[in-house]
Amino acid sequence: MRFPHPGQEIEIVSFKHDGSVHRVWERSTVLQTGSQSWIVGNDQVLVKEADGREWRTREPAICTFGKGQWFNTIGMLKEDGVYYYCNIGSPYQWKNNRLQYIDYDLDVKVFPDMTYVILDEEEFELHRQELNYPEHIVRKVRQGLEELLSLIHQQKGPFEADYIERWYERFLSYK
Repeated sequence: MRFPHPGQEIEIVSFKHDGSVHRVWERSTVLQTGSQSWIVGNDQVLVKEADGREWRTREPAICTFGKGQWFNTIGMLKEDGVYYYCNIGSPYQWKNNRLQYIDYDLDVKVFPDMTYVILDEEEFELHRQELNYPEHIVRKVRQGLEELLSLIHQQKGPFEADYIERWYERFLSYK
C-alpha cells in the first residue's frame, strides 16, 4: 500500500456505521504519516455534508489521527487560542487513496483553557438503536471517549502546549 508523502494533499472522508458518507473534507495537507499517527493540516477547506450542504472552514486546523484510537482531533487556531473539535469514531484507515473513518456521533469540544463539553449524546443513543451498533462497538466508543478525556485532563498528545502551533508552522512551510 502506498501512503502519501508530507506536503501531498489528500481527502478525508467520514462514514456512518451503515457505510453511508457522512462528511468529506476536500483537501488537507499531509504533515506526517507514521506508524503511530497521521497529522494533516488545512485552512479554509471545502467540506461537503451528506445532505448536499457545502461550507468552508474559517480558520487553520491541525488534525491528528492516532493509530488504533477511537477518536481524532481537530485543533483550530483562532485569535483567542486553540479550540479543539474531537470526533469519536473508528480508527482511521488509508483506503482508496483517502483517509477515512466511521463517525460514531459523539464529539467533544475543548476550549483554550482545556475545559470541554461532550456533544451529541442523544444522537449517539438514537443512532445506536437505529443503526444497530453492536455492543463491542459501543464499548470501543465509550473507551475512546474515556481515553480522549484522559488526554485532555493530562494535556498530552495533541493537547500539549504548543503542539498545534508547531504543526501549524510545518503546515505553512508547504504553502
